[in-house]
This record gives sequence, C-alpha cells and structure tokens, in this order.
Amino acid sequence: MVLIVALHVTLLLFGVGFVSGRMLPDQHNDLRSDPEIYMNISELISSKGYPNVEYKVETADGFILSVNRIPRGLKDNTAAVRRAVLLQHGLLAGGSNWVSNFAHDSLGFILADAGYDVWIGNSRGNTWSHHHRTLTPDQEEFWAWSYDEMASLDLPAVVDFILNETKQERLFYVGHSQGTTTALAAFSSNPKLAKKIKLFIGLAAVVNVHHSTSPMAKLADVPDWLIEAIFGKKEFLPQNDILKWLSAEVCDKAIIKDLCENVFFVICGFNEKNMNVSRVPVYTSHCPAGTSIQNMLHWRQAARSGRFQAYDYGSLWLNMKHYNQATPPAYNISAMTVPTALWSGGQDWLADPTDTAALLAKIPNLVQHKVLKDWEHLDFIWGMDAPKRLFPDMLKLMEKYKYT
Repeated sequence: MVLIVALHVTLLLFGVGFVSGRMLPDQHNDLRSDPEIYMNISELISSKGYPNVEYKVETADGFILSVNRIPRGLKDNTAAVRRAVLLQHGLLAGGSNWVSNFAHDSLGFILADAGYDVWIGNSRGNTWSHHHRTLTPDQEEFWAWSYDEMASLDLPAVVDFILNETKQERLFYVGHSQGTTTALAAFSSNPKLAKKIKLFIGLAAVVNVHHSTSPMAKLADVPDWLIEAIFGKKEFLPQNDILKWLSAEVCDKAIIKDLCENVFFVICGFNEKNMNVSRVPVYTSHCPAGTSIQNMLHWRQAARSGRFQAYDYGSLWLNMKHYNQATPPAYNISAMTVPTALWSGGQDWLADPTDTAALLAKIPNLVQHKVLKDWEHLDFIWGMDAPKRLFPDMLKLMEKYKYT
C-alpha cells in the first residue's frame, strides 16, 4: 500500500511533465518564488557570478546537444592550463544538477574554483538537448534511442568537441547515475574514446537495477505494451511550465516542501537530514528533465535481466537488423582500461549495494572505491555534506592524474 501511494504521489508531482502545458499567468512576477526556478543552466551559472559559455554539439545521427562551460572560477585563476572535466548527469536529469545548489555546495563551481575548465553535458532528449538536424520531437523517430546511443554517439561527440576547443588530449569525466552507465558502455566498447579519459569518477554508479528497491525499478513488472499505452512511444516525464508552476506555487510553500522532498526519497532512498529543503523548489523545477520511452524500456530490461547489454528490440529479426545477431550484445566492462574511481551510498535504493558489488568485481582498473554508508542516490549531487565528505576526496584524486 505504501508503494502504491508513493507511486501516485510521484506521478502527481512529476507526471504533469508529460502533459503539454501552457505558461500560467503571472508566475514570473511572484516575488515569493525563488528566481532560480525559472533559470536555464547558463543563467544559473551567471547568477552566481561565474563566467559561462553555451555550445551546441551535433552528434553523428543529427542530435543537437547543449553543453555548458565554466571556463574559470572566482578563485585560483592563476593556472596556466586549466584541465578539462566533463560532468554528466543521470536519468531524467540535466546539467543543472551540478550548479543548482549554492556556489560553495555545487560541484560545478567547486571544480572551477579549484582550477578546472568545467564542461557540463546534457543527454539527448532532455530539456536542453531537445533538437535535431532533421527530426522534430513530434516524430516517433526522434525518440528512437536509449542509453546505447548516449554512449556510442553523444559521449564521443561531446568529448571530441571539448578536446578540440581546449587543445587538450585527454579530460576528466565525472558521471552520476546514468552518467556512469553511458561511460561504462562507451569506455568498454570504444578503446579510442577510452584513451581520451584521464580518470573516470563514478558517483552512484549503476549498470542495472536488478536488486533496486526503488519504485522506479518496479517498471520492470509492467509490460511494454502497458507502458506504451499509458505514456506513448515518445517522451517520458519532460520538464514544462506546469511543473515549474508547481515548483513555485506548491513545493515553495513550507507546508508542502516536505511532501516534495519525500518524493525524491521514495525514488532514491532516505536521508532527510542531508537535503537542503530550501532548494527543493529549484530541484523540482529542473527535474525531471525528460528522456525517451525507449530509454525507460531499456532500464526495464536491465532490471528484469540483471545484464548490462544493448537494447533488446524484442524479436530475432530486429536484433539481427541492428546487431547482426539474435540477441543484444553485452557490454564487456572487463575490457575497460580507464582508471576508475567509484563512490557509492549505503542507503541508495537505485544503485543498490548488491548491484554495486557485482559491478566492482568487473572493473579491471579500479583505483579507488569508497562507501558513504548513510548516503542515498541524490546525496552525491545535492547532499549538504558533499562539500566536506566527497568533493575534497575527488579533488585530491584528480590532482594525482592532472598531468597524465
């Protein structure tokens, strides 16, 4: 019963994202609302006084990805060469995750102040990467992808763009949640790309959700046809004006903030003392940021099978067409040579410790793994104690690989 109620609350607050809403009157003039609710990523960065540049990167299959850059910080601007670091968000999220806390709490700003050239990615189909050279979001073809394409097309395009712009040969990669999934898939199957990575830092890494206790993982129990009947075959939980209005008018009210906060806990795990409740309206105004139904079906497959493999098209003929074999190919993590450091949470309902243990055993060049026993899935990006318990360790490790 608790699970059913939790799912209904989740859909109540997040489900409006798949309804095409119009701008509600006077919402931008409500002085009670946090102005960051209505900001894009560039504005979030600028509002803290940091320089920023926004780029559009085209993938080989025509998607236009938005990439934000913080070229320098407000401190330590004497570095002759600022090493590039790419931050990649998780499922149903966006690049705003890295800059939606205060400057001293957000990894994007902390890295910039530590002397790094910070680049923030946005996966295809999310709020900020919603364009294609020839297709439109109204077409089913626009949404015919999953994290396979993020790994094989998005990540190589963005990495090459950054290295070309910075004239550097290699960069640091930091991924959270699905941002680790795409990295593990890409770096294990694309040796040329793997050589361009100094160090891969994975936060709440996940390659399947076989042991997950999150309600999101319960999608594994729902048949494909029912998911498509409810949500269609295109977009899943996009951000829109109705959700921003709810963030401002509902989640910004003290009496309701606990409810909005608890939606995150229901999905990701429980660590109430580590979330800054005053920021919840900003979080909910930027997340969910949308993905494709096919991507969600891919995660459903991972939850059911427990295997880290490409999307299963459901028939021998279609799999033969896409892969030249009857079943989808597996990603061979043991072939990945990139130096890898992982941090995991003991209370993470999505990246369950059992699944994490299985992943660790497959990584051949694991240079570090730390468990934060009381942390859940979102503490890695929004946790109030992350600037003390996580980010300094990351910076210390990155310093060792700075000149490799």
